[in-house]
Amino acid sequence: QMELVESGGKSVQAGGSLTLSCVASGLNYPRYCMGWFRQVPGKEREFVARVDEHGKPEYAGFLEGRFAVSQDKAQFTLHLQMSSLKPDDTAMYYCAGGYPFGGYCLGSREKHFGFWGQGTQVTVSS
Repeated sequence: QMELVESGGKSVQAGGSLTLSCVASGLNYPRYCMGWFRQVPGKEREFVARVDEHGKPEYAGFLEGRFAVSQDKAQFTLHLQMSSLKPDDTAMYYCAGGYPFGGYCLGSREKHFGFWGQGTQVTVSS
């Protein structure tokens, strides 16, 4: 089954940049869906960004253009380029994966993804 491994999380200063990566393996089908979520202790996991079945990105509204998601299909990798980081961006970032239904990556909710990575911690200090 699909396995996802995140990397790139670390501690950075506010205003800095960071790139997270997620590598997918164990894929059963040639088309798949991937995205990023994040979670802080005591709060629900929230959607950050994803790419649809055509590779088109979708972002959470609170990002204000600070993050960019990109997919390297040849390497089965999803990247999340984060810039102008704020202390509020501090969270465990999770890679999410799944397979299209009816040819479509269904959406940006947790229920639309069936596979999850272990997470990579991003800490932004002021």
